Amino acid sequence: MQESRGRKIEILLVEDNPSDVRLTQEALREGDLANNLSVAKDGVEALAFLRQEGEYHNAPRPDIVLLDLNLPKKSGHEVLAEAKADEKLKRIPVVVLTTSEADEDILKTYSLHANCYITKPLDLDQFLKVVQSIQEFWLNIARLPVQ
Repeated sequence: MQESRGRKIEILLVEDNPSDVRLTQEALREGDLANNLSVAKDGVEALAFLRQEGEYHNAPRPDIVLLDLNLPKKSGHEVLAEAKADEKLKRIPVVVLTTSEADEDILKTYSLHANCYITKPLDLDQFLKVVQSIQEFWLNIARLPVQ
């Protein structure tokens, strides 16, 4: 089991669908990695969390962000654009995890410097496997930047 700098891996899930939040939590729990999952339910909350503003002034700095595109208040594209334009946040890997299969969404997110684009499977077992694959690659194999 790897940990980042001797502590749990901090994951920020930006997702407004409670069912997808529960499934992601379940998939991450089944993994063998010590992690702490925080959840933001909309784009405005996600940016406040990332910037440690307001009620999030003590929020942990995420090692990775799992970002849905279809969010209330601010879209995932807007969150991604603002995070990657911010000198303090741009090195945090962002994995887009969304239902959209549209080529324009894929192109736009990579143009905004997303680190990865994954379409959420509709099948429950496949969804769990996808989240576990994200965990395996990004948190066990890839080296994350020291923040």
